[in-house]
Amino acid sequence: MAQLKPCATITPPSSLHATEHVLFNRFWKSNTCSFKEFKPKASVGAGRLQVVNAAVHSDANVEVSEAKKGSGLRGKLNKVVLAYSGGLDTSVIVPWLRENYGCDVVCFTADVGQGIKELDGLEAKAKASGASQLVVKDLKEEFVKDYVYPCLRAGAIYERKYLLGTSMARPVIAKAMVDVAKEVGADAVAHGCTGKGNDQVRFELTFFALNPKLNIVAPWREWDITGREDAIEYAKKHNVPVPVTKKSIYSRDRNLWHLSHEGDILEDPANEPQKDMYMMSVDPEDAPDQAEYLEIGIESGLPISLNGKPLSPASLLAELNEIGGRHGIGRIDMVENRLVGMKSRGVYETPGGTILFAAARELEFLTLDRETIQVKDSLALKYAELVYAGRWFDPLRESMDAFMQKITETTTGSVTLKLYKGSVTVTGRKSPFSLYRQDISSFENSEIYDQADAAGFIRLYGLPMRVRAMLEQGI
Repeated sequence: MAQLKPCATITPPSSLHATEHVLFNRFWKSNTCSFKEFKPKASVGAGRLQVVNAAVHSDANVEVSEAKKGSGLRGKLNKVVLAYSGGLDTSVIVPWLRENYGCDVVCFTADVGQGIKELDGLEAKAKASGASQLVVKDLKEEFVKDYVYPCLRAGAIYERKYLLGTSMARPVIAKAMVDVAKEVGADAVAHGCTGKGNDQVRFELTFFALNPKLNIVAPWREWDITGREDAIEYAKKHNVPVPVTKKSIYSRDRNLWHLSHEGDILEDPANEPQKDMYMMSVDPEDAPDQAEYLEIGIESGLPISLNGKPLSPASLLAELNEIGGRHGIGRIDMVENRLVGMKSRGVYETPGGTILFAAARELEFLTLDRETIQVKDSLALKYAELVYAGRWFDPLRESMDAFMQKITETTTGSVTLKLYKGSVTVTGRKSPFSLYRQDISSFENSEIYDQADAAGFIRLYGLPMRVRAMLEQGI
């Protein structure tokens, strides 16, 4: 009769915290021969705590005993900085973090121009949900100067239409979260992004790049809450005040650069957006019948003034949003390819940004030669893809940005634009570094350009075509 072989000895992974070792050992001692494979999941979010999750869900007694010692149901973290908006989802995340990770929760809100109403009463909401404190930082100038303007200078547009409003905002917010985590002594950060979207990637790649030691918790990839009703029920159970604001039928993201709309009827690409959906711009049909002219001053590829008045990046953008909005400028309706693989339909309002892109692009036609423009345009596509994919702090994007900065050193001057019922038309441009020479381009005779030289040029330029034709015709 064959003898039963003893179960192999399993050594707990060295990456586990002390609390995790306790859970590992208790699980192993009570389940030795049923154990098959016990490997931590690859590290995304709180992935390295998956070992603990397996043990906890397998042994209810461990949950209770460890919770009494200050650990959460899924492990133990000291302090977590949570990206906080004050809405239902992030309000519920606060007690969920405390319950599941036994941690202190510091809420963080970044002001990137989403509006005063979004910030009203946030501290009271955060503390009522169980947070120890709320940290708010005004990032508007940093957002426009250090994130929006580089993309503008690069000419970065994703899939021919999207001006990267949300994509540019996430790294500035995530960077500030890393800074706050250091200030308050946190060992983890958390966000409320879903597992289907791009934002989870943008946040977490920034965390990886700036502080790879931070633990990351993404509740939407872990919890059992599946919708709004579940979240409300959880909030009531934990005495969390449920936001009383009316639930929008659309999923929106707003900052100083743009406003995005997704969801509801927009999920069917065949549906036309409803007229009352837009918030930053009037319907072009309802825009003024009188056109408005404005002049954008640009220095080294970056906007510096409006109608001769110097303005800070955030102030300039805010003023252009108001002007462009009343003329119905900057509406985009597109089906885009998300980083995670699926297609999604979004409608974007970017009034000020649309004006700035038209101005910056037009000035380049004066100051850059053909070959430079072609190379810059080809790199702009890759630049946009990197930003969209959350790779802001990738050395490749930073290196490309150095190229963009160098190549636009002479892109200085001003552009005059005409705004009329949703359209932006360039009517004039000038630069002290203009490569346009009227004495050369004029139809009149010029000492620099001899029209007779064109005949020899054409013969040489067209030689390959001429040779091929001779071959085909047996000449």
